[in-house]
Amino acid sequence: MPAIDLHAAQRDELETIENLMQFYTYDFSEWLPLNLGEHGFFNLQPMSDYWRNPATRPFLIKVDGELAGFVTVDNQTHLPGAHYNIGYLFVIRRWRGQGVARFVISTLLNQLPGEWQIFHIDANQPARLFWAGVMPALYTGSFTLHQQVVDRHPCTFYRFQSSSLSS
Repeated sequence: MPAIDLHAAQRDELETIENLMQFYTYDFSEWLPLNLGEHGFFNLQPMSDYWRNPATRPFLIKVDGELAGFVTVDNQTHLPGAHYNIGYLFVIRRWRGQGVARFVISTLLNQLPGEWQIFHIDANQPARLFWAGVMPALYTGSFTLHQQVVDRHPCTFYRFQSSSLSS
């Protein structure tokens, strides 16, 4: 098992996350109609408003000491009563399928007990398979599934209380 480190990103590390958003967006271009700009980059808007929100918590993921991705927790929820949401989760392809994302989610849910929602776009087959496998294995309490359209895309939502997590 590789050594996985999840640490809260500092202000001077937010640019690193915004750089990684190009790769995150590239992955999503398989399921959403996202186009490259004329210079070969996705036309992403600066995320300064997102970072200024006091509820937004950005984290960098390192594996064996090397940058391997990022995750954000925010309060941009779609289900009434939910307090926490996984805003973005990105692990570079080299470390996918090796327990990195599962470790990250387990760590966050244990650090931030409360009402959660986690959702994915249904067209994203890898995310569907990941969450369908991780939620029952990681979470010992009951969770509910909800179907909802977000920005014209069908999505599956998991809603639960994080106080009953197993290790």
